Amino acid sequence: MLNRRHWLHALAASVVLVGAGPAFAQAPSGKVTVVTSFSKDVTDPIKKAFEKANPGLTLEVQNRNTNAGVKFVEETRSNPQSDLFWASAPDAFEVLKGKNLLQKYDLKVKGIPAKVGSYPINDPDGFYFGFAASGYGIMWNERYLRANRIPEPKEWSDLARPVYHDHVSIASPARSGTTHLTLETILQGEGWEKGWATIKAMAGNFNTIAERSFGVPDAVNSGQVGIGIVIDFFAFSAQGAGFPVKFVYPSVTTVVPANVGIIAGAPNRAGAEAFIEFLLSPAGQEVLLEPTIRRLPVNPETYAKAPPGFPNPFKDANFQKMLHFDVDKSERRTAVVDTLFDQMITFQLADLKAVTKLMHEAEGLLAKKANPQARAALDEARKLVSAVPITESQASSDTEIVGAFRGGADAKTRQAEFERRWAAFSKENYAKAKAKAEEAVKLAR
Repeated sequence: MLNRRHWLHALAASVVLVGAGPAFAQAPSGKVTVVTSFSKDVTDPIKKAFEKANPGLTLEVQNRNTNAGVKFVEETRSNPQSDLFWASAPDAFEVLKGKNLLQKYDLKVKGIPAKVGSYPINDPDGFYFGFAASGYGIMWNERYLRANRIPEPKEWSDLARPVYHDHVSIASPARSGTTHLTLETILQGEGWEKGWATIKAMAGNFNTIAERSFGVPDAVNSGQVGIGIVIDFFAFSAQGAGFPVKFVYPSVTTVVPANVGIIAGAPNRAGAEAFIEFLLSPAGQEVLLEPTIRRLPVNPETYAKAPPGFPNPFKDANFQKMLHFDVDKSERRTAVVDTLFDQMITFQLADLKAVTKLMHEAEGLLAKKANPQARAALDEARKLVSAVPITESQASSDTEIVGAFRGGADAKTRQAEFERRWAAFSKENYAKAKAKAEEAVKLAR
């Protein structure tokens, strides 16, 4: 049994240990699981650097497209299987936040500005954080364009010209959050009707609609197709890997943060916090400059180490002129916009391409010889092609339409009915447009 003096010494020692608190706290350890839409070219270098900086942690990457990732987090909410959600689309994070599927966190890293361009980098409520900036535009294979004598595009409207017919690729917005953001940027920048007219005019020249985002840059890099509508880092990383590609931001585009957030009920919350802190630390931000990644860091100081010619959204004037993206509007109508694209374009691409080719032919004939009747028929064909079955107000706030795409007891039945209507509308319009385009060609000859 301890005498009084020994007992007091033991008590004092225990007080010192307890009072030391954080100094003796264990470092995070174990497996950190992240759900992400990013490819291995992006995740592998970051995984390697993160694990090196945090010896007790391992990063497990579960790759899913953005929509599938959101659905997975929703389906596992009662028993969370993942710690982090990591993707480019800010509206996906708004969906998760709105459904209480993200965990609030007090970020420790300093030196990150409030905005990139005109867009806030971090969620003001602390539920998700921007780690890189992303812009949307056009990439192309220089050798392909030279071989096919195709000029370099600069604007979205360029891709509607006859010279680009069958040379353009895009990913499906229903499977790619970044494609959805590209479409939404055009719709917000040009307005609902004009925006859809631009999108459909480009779509009439599409060669393919890929199932995943990275299918588009892969096709451009390999020369399977000449031009791709992509998020900027696909082009920058391709350049870093030595592919003969270029990229341009059209005048109607935006720059928004790609984000990361902790999933509510994360099995390894301490590890998730460590990953976010690393990703936004100087060391983590520098990894973004690696050739296989080439994303725009959100820490301005990192650009001092960027390769020559690398865009800097904090200094380059064109970024300050970009569209202020309304993420709330995008989030409200995400499913409606994606479904409209599928019903008007993806599932009717052959018909759209056929009528577009006829309109190109008529336009070529009219350039050589004016014909008012042929011009009127061609104008009518274009009007029919560009028409959209619902208004912007219906897409954003009509309770019947928006509700059908938000889930619920009879939502699937109502959604299927809207899909049927929109498909029939487009099919009928394309058939009428084809007849008008054929008339225009006949009259112009």
